[in-house]
Amino acid sequence: MKIITTNKKAFGQYQILEKYEAGMVLNGQEIKAIRAGKINLQGSFVRVMTDLKSGKPEIWVVNLHINAGDDPNRTRKLLMHKKEILKLAGKTQIKGLTLVPLQLYLKKGFAKLEIGLGKGLKIYDKREQIKKKEIKRKLQRGEL
Repeated sequence: MKIITTNKKAFGQYQILEKYEAGMVLNGQEIKAIRAGKINLQGSFVRVMTDLKSGKPEIWVVNLHINAGDDPNRTRKLLMHKKEILKLAGKTQIKGLTLVPLQLYLKKGFAKLEIGLGKGLKIYDKREQIKKKEIKRKLQRGEL
């Protein structure tokens, strides 16, 4: 498993409750760009939508920037089992929960996107996290 990129901002803005792995539908130019590291996860998010023809739920990643082809920010389909998609669709209906891409990696030659079910943090929660990190650093240095 080779990690290509991670979304560090997601861990600062959301409390990640669960993590899932999804495959991606890509074309040849996009997978070459991913292997070269020409990708940006910041500002992207995941949506659960129903297909108009079949009525089946599908999961899509929106605003994922891959520097290849004509449209680098196009919406890309994610591949997951139907049960997992239905489970995620139910959980995202709960107020305050959202799906966020966490990291993109290559696994056996295939691009995989790790998505997390996250709850948005308030400002005071972020301050608490920063205080805890500072205390932990001081303890490791032996200052406390």
